[in-house]
Amino acid sequence: MRILKVIHGYPMRYNAGSEVYSRLLANHLVEAGHTVEIFSRYECPFEPDYALSTEFDSQRDIIRINLVNMPRSKDRYRHNAVDKQFAAVLERFQPDAVHIGHLNHLSTSLVFEAKKREIPVVFTLHDYWMICPRGQFMQFNIGERIPWKDCDGQENMKCAVKCYSRYISGGKNSKDDLNYWASWVDRRIKHCKKVMDAVDIFLAPSQYLRERFLETGQIAENKILYMDYGFRLDDFKQRTRSRNANSGLTFGYIGRHTPAKGIHLLIEAFSRISGTANLKIWGRETSDTTPWLKESVNSFSPDCRKRIEWLPEYRNEEIVDEVFNHVDCLVVPSIWVENSPLVIHEAQQARLPVITSNTGGMAEYVRHGYNGLLFEHRNPVDLAKRMQELVDNSSLCRKLGKRGYLFSENGDIPDIRTHVSRISSIYSSLIDRRKAA
Repeated sequence: MRILKVIHGYPMRYNAGSEVYSRLLANHLVEAGHTVEIFSRYECPFEPDYALSTEFDSQRDIIRINLVNMPRSKDRYRHNAVDKQFAAVLERFQPDAVHIGHLNHLSTSLVFEAKKREIPVVFTLHDYWMICPRGQFMQFNIGERIPWKDCDGQENMKCAVKCYSRYISGGKNSKDDLNYWASWVDRRIKHCKKVMDAVDIFLAPSQYLRERFLETGQIAENKILYMDYGFRLDDFKQRTRSRNANSGLTFGYIGRHTPAKGIHLLIEAFSRISGTANLKIWGRETSDTTPWLKESVNSFSPDCRKRIEWLPEYRNEEIVDEVFNHVDCLVVPSIWVENSPLVIHEAQQARLPVITSNTGGMAEYVRHGYNGLLFEHRNPVDLAKRMQELVDNSSLCRKLGKRGYLFSENGDIPDIRTHVSRISSIYSSLIDRRKAA
């Protein structure tokens, strides 16, 4: 089959979970005998908006990457110019199916271009972006004492007040501005409903995410399937942890330096624990958050400061050598309700215990006291208690790490080849249905 994979970023330009998964899926679809191209984005302010360029995957150079330039207007949800470039790729490549990973920074209406040509569309959901304009059900809360509050559901005026008030004048016309943004959100939600109606099958990598979408009534139950991610299991073999006997337990963090990821909670929690422990932080630094995070560490004791190490972004294919061999426990402290973090799965395959929040897909894959520990969502004091448990009892840390993945007898996470086989069957059934129609 000829598959066009759509994703809002592609490694190594963009290296978060949905991007890493998309590349792995594309590579193994090719390995299984299919022909795959990518439709994604780049951001070059010195070139025209919406220009289309071509690259090839450095891991498998027969995978063509079609990149549309989005340096200035990436925050819109619909772009006619992107739709036209996507249509040109469809006409040239003639795919049998389109598999979407994310449409943020691209265009929601490119789904309609596929449907005009009667091409089946599969959509893997990685967050809430199709039912929440910000994607994470987490509010800005401009001017309020507590920013980044959880949102219990989408409402037009609530979206305007809690998230889009940052765009209004603040003067006497503020009410009119809020009404405008409430109307904008309403139009976006209605448009996204039409987009979702045009998708043939949605895949949700956690039961939690599937239920969250079903609760909105925006997707029919028979159109959204639970399917966890697939992984290349060989990448996580032979973890060897070696350390100085006096160095103590080492916690690891992998991810962006953003509020949503809860890295600030982890740093605060680490400052509260006693005994000998270390914290290693891997991730790409950003100019607007990393300096503040590093400055916040300056208030800690000299001994605590020297036990926090900032490390660069790692190569995902080398995660065991570059990350897992150097830590005893992975911490996933996200303050947004994540659905199925790849790093939790990867750590479990390497038999590394995980501490994470007791909500959403994070809690779905970690059972407290069995293959990891759970802390109260957004509570750094409770996170510190869980970390302290492992500092005080290193044998518990080793015990929790042995179990691995909850949903297999041997503790192994889903294999990418089995995953590709299941997804290929979905493609085939949709293609057969189209031919029959």
